[in-house]
Amino acid sequence: MKTPRILSLFPLMAGPLLPAAPTESSPPGVHPLDTIVVTASRSDSTVFDSPYSTHSVSRSDFIDRRQVRDLAEALRETPGVLIQRTAYGQASPFIRGFTGFRTLTLIDGIRLNNAVFREGPNQYFSTIDPFTVDRVEIVKGPSSVLYGSDAIGGTVNLLTRNPSAPQENAPLLLQPGAFYRFASAENSHTVRGDFSAATGPNSGILGGVTWRDSGDIRGGSIIGKQPNTGFAEINGDVKWVFRPNRDVDLSAAFYRTEQNNVPRTHSTVFAKSFDGTTVGTDLRRDLDQRRELSYFQAEVREPIAGIEKINASLSWHRQAEEQDRIRSSGRREIAGFQDDQFGVLLSAVSPSPLGKLTYGTEYYHDAVQSHGSQWNPDGSLRRILPRGPVADDSHSDQLGVYLQDEIRVCDPLTVFLGGRYSYSNVRTGTVDPDPADSTRIGSLSDSWSAFTGSARFRLDLTPNWNLFGGVSQGFRAPNLSDLTAFDISRSGEREVPSPGLDPEYYTSFEIGTKTRIQGVHLTASYFHTLVEDQISRFPTGQTLEGEPVVQRANLGDGFIHGVELGANCPLPKGFTAFGNLTWTEGRIDAVSASGLSAQPASRIQPLTGLLGLRWASPQGGLWLETTAELARHQDRLSPGDLNDTQRIPPGGTRGYQVYAVRAGWKPTDRIQLLAAVENFTHEDYRLLGSGTNEPGTNVILSTRLQF
Repeated sequence: MKTPRILSLFPLMAGPLLPAAPTESSPPGVHPLDTIVVTASRSDSTVFDSPYSTHSVSRSDFIDRRQVRDLAEALRETPGVLIQRTAYGQASPFIRGFTGFRTLTLIDGIRLNNAVFREGPNQYFSTIDPFTVDRVEIVKGPSSVLYGSDAIGGTVNLLTRNPSAPQENAPLLLQPGAFYRFASAENSHTVRGDFSAATGPNSGILGGVTWRDSGDIRGGSIIGKQPNTGFAEINGDVKWVFRPNRDVDLSAAFYRTEQNNVPRTHSTVFAKSFDGTTVGTDLRRDLDQRRELSYFQAEVREPIAGIEKINASLSWHRQAEEQDRIRSSGRREIAGFQDDQFGVLLSAVSPSPLGKLTYGTEYYHDAVQSHGSQWNPDGSLRRILPRGPVADDSHSDQLGVYLQDEIRVCDPLTVFLGGRYSYSNVRTGTVDPDPADSTRIGSLSDSWSAFTGSARFRLDLTPNWNLFGGVSQGFRAPNLSDLTAFDISRSGEREVPSPGLDPEYYTSFEIGTKTRIQGVHLTASYFHTLVEDQISRFPTGQTLEGEPVVQRANLGDGFIHGVELGANCPLPKGFTAFGNLTWTEGRIDAVSASGLSAQPASRIQPLTGLLGLRWASPQGGLWLETTAELARHQDRLSPGDLNDTQRIPPGGTRGYQVYAVRAGWKPTDRIQLLAAVENFTHEDYRLLGSGTNEPGTNVILSTRLQF
């Protein structure tokens, strides 16, 4: 796997531990087309040259400019991306209409997705500390040729920070730093302490700890304070990099996140009704989460004749989760799982007679343990369950082999042709959630394989204007959550195991253009994604302990299409105007009261736009900006959306207009002060499908110190 933050370790280092505030050279709104990215093709190219709709969001944008509360917020101003929040600490990005296990998240090229990822919004994106990330690369549309299963709506690659570069005649360079953020409507405090050290002319180390305490959110003028929405979180990280010689880069890293008692408020009695949403009945529904990632990566340049570079990676990734639920009757249920994922990746780049070849293989193995227990209202143990949310003692394997060739057909036309073979299997232990009842479910063993391809192009009309597009296929194999889930879904439904599922298939067509003229950056694209055999929940008509039972089947055929626009325009006297627009629509087969028929796709982003104006001092020490985020009312709801009454109002989710002002000042190289007033009109609004409202008027103050 190519690791871009290692590729040119010291000459192109991420920079000092405390980067400067963004200036006109790092414009907001639409991400700069000249930025180097690697995710779209697994080799270096600019956003402008990529044949995909690609974005790069830098640390200076989401930390120093927007002071985001979590990493999901880093994607919020990206066209084609909707951020859904089941709870304050549980955010999930929708990319071109897909989320959960239909979008792929990578950390330095290593999969965050695992065998227990759930359908629809899940919270795992919120288990990544934004302070460890240097930039976020987003490739929209299917990328299964390069990245395998799950890369349907898009692929998000989180590239982590590197230590500071060594200085000449300074074998040891130590840069400790600190960061503090306060947000009034979030009632939150975030503290980060870290260090970066160059331990020699060819090595460095970076590490830190982040602590966050979030109280109950105060919404807008209607809903007010939202009780039982706060939680606590602590993160730790360390990364070591080493260059033994000019042709070899090595790195090793460890990241850990722990969240305690993160409430899913919408399903509890603490929820507040908004525009007619129903209030839950649970007395408690809290999640504890822990995620750990360790990896070793290496890049070797020109190891042998005919190969430009080889990248290799070994990784261990653990995701652990436990849910504590107390029903209205007082009965308590504790259920959880632990997924240990081991990964091996190998990729290479070579010149070919026609262009440049990128090829490789990757393998992931998941080992899952799952547990559950039930307790009587008086606190006595009722029974130990044979399994938890997914089948216990289960295993999953994913293997992929891929090849892509970048061919310069003629002077203005470059073609990108690729193919991949993917293989997946699942082997389960205990699937039956209740051996005492009349339903018997034995262990499962199944496997699937697929060939996927892509054909993309870039037509250079001028050096600063191109057309791009093509067709890309996507593939998603059923995972343990699809096949063996026994858990709560949506608003109080009970999902039961669904063996015998087939893979999902997607084909996406796209056409777009990118322009960069005298500092003006413009992007526009249209996509149309065909959906085949999508796995969807359907009601069985049965109930279990008073909850309606749902299962899954390959029901969904249909489409999602949309238009995305982005612009960034420098103006006189240090001003910059920026904005974007997203329109998306889709219909996919689903079960409704009238049977199986084409219905609006679930949680499709409403018509959404962003407008902004920014001023930056020519000296670079001071900047000011104002933004307006606009969204229309979304009443195109799927049958599942209509049943999700705790999160989606009966008539749909209202539109909103949210305004913000932000400012930053860097009086010295070692001090940075940031301030913002977000939602200063005190708008009461909810992002589509979310379980809580967004903050009302929110004053955010941050300071960054470098010692």
